[in-house]
Amino acid sequence: MTKEVRVRFAPSPTGGLHIGGVRTALFNFLYARKHGGKFILRIEDTDQTRFVPGAEEYIIETLKWCGIEPDEGVGYGGEYGPYRQSERKPMYRQYAERLVEAGYAYYAFDTSEEIEAMRNRLKADGNPSPQYNWAIREYMKNSLTLPADEVKARLAAGEPHVIRIKMPRKDEVKFHDLIRGWVSFQTAQVDDKVLLKADGMPTYHLAVVVDDYTMKISHVFRGEEWLPSAPVHVLLYKYLGWEAEMPEWAHLPLILKPDGNGKLSKRDGDRLGFPVFSLDWQTPNGELQSGFRERGFLPQALINFLVLLGWNPGVVQELFSLDELIQLFDIARVHHAGAKFDFEKCKWFNHQYVQRISNSVLADATLKTLAAKNISVDRAYLEHVCGLVKERCTFISDVWDNAFFFFTAPESYDLDAVKPKWTAAKSAFFTDLCNGLNAMQDWSHQSIESHFKELAAAQGIKVGELQMPFRIMLCGGKFGPPVFEIAATIGKSESISRIEKALTAFN
Repeated sequence: MTKEVRVRFAPSPTGGLHIGGVRTALFNFLYARKHGGKFILRIEDTDQTRFVPGAEEYIIETLKWCGIEPDEGVGYGGEYGPYRQSERKPMYRQYAERLVEAGYAYYAFDTSEEIEAMRNRLKADGNPSPQYNWAIREYMKNSLTLPADEVKARLAAGEPHVIRIKMPRKDEVKFHDLIRGWVSFQTAQVDDKVLLKADGMPTYHLAVVVDDYTMKISHVFRGEEWLPSAPVHVLLYKYLGWEAEMPEWAHLPLILKPDGNGKLSKRDGDRLGFPVFSLDWQTPNGELQSGFRERGFLPQALINFLVLLGWNPGVVQELFSLDELIQLFDIARVHHAGAKFDFEKCKWFNHQYVQRISNSVLADATLKTLAAKNISVDRAYLEHVCGLVKERCTFISDVWDNAFFFFTAPESYDLDAVKPKWTAAKSAFFTDLCNGLNAMQDWSHQSIESHFKELAAAQGIKVGELQMPFRIMLCGGKFGPPVFEIAATIGKSESISRIEKALTAFN
């Protein structure tokens, strides 16, 4: 019988959710949907010293905005709760004590000062990164070095202590990673991680294993920064007798800085000129770190961009709906190597999705801008304008910048583009054009263009020399959609009025 697919996204509420975390959530979501499984949100708040108020709510809002909501977990309920580790605290000690009783873990009574002294001593002896490991534990204050009756007395007296895993001195831990294949570690190179802290809270290492087991997690997809910790987790499954229930592992590649030099961090965003959070995040000290949503990105565009950072769909196509991603997603096609963050490519995706938005939705968004400027327009007119300019818009908010001249006549003109080649003949052409336009019955861009070109031919002036001045008369500068579309949209009287006003400035 095939085991039900149950995957989880388990962030810590220590700040805004980095897009690397969003991508991890996305891969979990896609895998669950592809295989008819469940996507669970678990909050790993064992480190209460780093807890940031509002971070949990921010994580939930981010997943909702991105369209990758969990099936169960914090904020969603489920039969395997509670889904906050801090609310599961009473259950962890029993597993840590079981490991001690079986000889796979031990009590350590060392104070922080004693551990610091140990590290300083080893550094002075030439060890740049000392660890509390199989060699060092023999010289420290723990249940492996102290007499049993003394250990019992210390525990009975309530002396502060932690529980550490007892890593084998000479062993190899080997497991299969769905992305990297077989991975092996020598246990001599891994330190004796703390499993249970002095305050009774578990560390990530114990909690993640206990929670994944008790929540029946079938697959663990997480960042490659957790790969060095994997041997500890594999051994804990073995030591607790859960080896047959151990999930399949996949350690995802990093998202790198644009130059490929190191992991893209939370601090890189505004420093490099782009967001690294999905939504705006205000730090506890009041610093605002910008988000993709507030910068004008669409969630579909961000998701489409993120999924291709480290995953190859195996097709030439680049734009995918969420349903298409679910059908195509294969964890085996995730790359080993890190993926460079390319903000320009992300903007390209957003541009593509803006083109897919209905003119009505664009109009809704633009109405707020127009209202702020005390501009009132007909709804059908606004939707038509949105359709004319959206191919020039990277963001929805770009509509105004690309369409302002549809709502207000130019107050100034790019005279530098006109004056050098302006002639009396061209001035006469536009005077005649006004007369011709005024007499036209069919006010369409085709009729305007036809009349414009016929008049130019009759007066012996090249059309190309007249179209740019015409555009500047209507818009104020060298920008905008096809000029005859502009004239047709703003109407006959407005077009003629703008030409006449511009002629005064040009002559």
